[in-house]
Amino acid sequence: MATSLPQRPKKIWRKIDGVLLLDKPLGLTSNDALQKARRLFSAAKGGHTGTLDPLASGLLPLCFGEATKFSADLLDADKTYEAELCLGVTTDSGDAEGQILATGPVQVTALDIARVLPAFIGDILQIPPMHSALKRDGRPLYELARQGISVERAARPVKIHAIDNLGLQGDRLRLRVRCSKGTYIRVLAADIGAALGCGAHLTALRRTQVAALDLRAAVSLAALEACEENARGQFLLPLDALLQNLPALALDAEAAQRFRHGNPVALPPGLQGKIRAYGAGRLLGIGEAGADGRLWPKRLLHLDV
Repeated sequence: MATSLPQRPKKIWRKIDGVLLLDKPLGLTSNDALQKARRLFSAAKGGHTGTLDPLASGLLPLCFGEATKFSADLLDADKTYEAELCLGVTTDSGDAEGQILATGPVQVTALDIARVLPAFIGDILQIPPMHSALKRDGRPLYELARQGISVERAARPVKIHAIDNLGLQGDRLRLRVRCSKGTYIRVLAADIGAALGCGAHLTALRRTQVAALDLRAAVSLAALEACEENARGQFLLPLDALLQNLPALALDAEAAQRFRHGNPVALPPGLQGKIRAYGAGRLLGIGEAGADGRLWPKRLLHLDV
């Protein structure tokens, strides 16, 4: 007589609202990391704020519950990375996973680096790599690249705010880069290598900042796993953690009620653009200043009352 195997208890998902600053490990996609963290919190709903490649580690802000409404606000934010370049070797992907295209001697000094880096600061154009998730006719470019197919890509404008030389040891150059959204650090690495006359590819990448959020406040998956589930809430930031770059407006009870129901409210002079609105000390959502001098609701939270 066959015996049935014991069934695993069904996962109970909970309504969790908040922001988690995760120190993503190497080897995981952003979605892999999100799903692992989501299960640890038993969060019914979650999202991340922008892709961090499996070959990169570092700061990955995750949103649970109502915080997912604000995840898109970080997509346009500036980011800071610490990168390691291998000088003297170029690859077809611009990183260590690619096939080696050329090698050469490395005779680079700190003075050479100081001479080259300023040319990459400011508004520059980058040609997206073939090994990227950009699509052509519905197909990711990396799929074409794996088949040995290369297609023409239009250069895209990005902005490099700062590049700091963190040290040169042998053929390894470490840089800190603060840049706009859409910047490919491996393309930057290859271009810097070309400017130095020896070629280069990216061997390590760690994201340390997204807007005002800092890696030093992040927690690892291992640290979360070591905690009891009811103690993991200590690592969650409030719903407005992603919105600290927006001006704040406190509404009185009547205005807060109107705003929560999707109606515009009076706006003090001097405020413009997107604004985070509060009522009785609680975040109500994001509004946008209208030409009529009123604050129009754009994204509202579903608050328990």
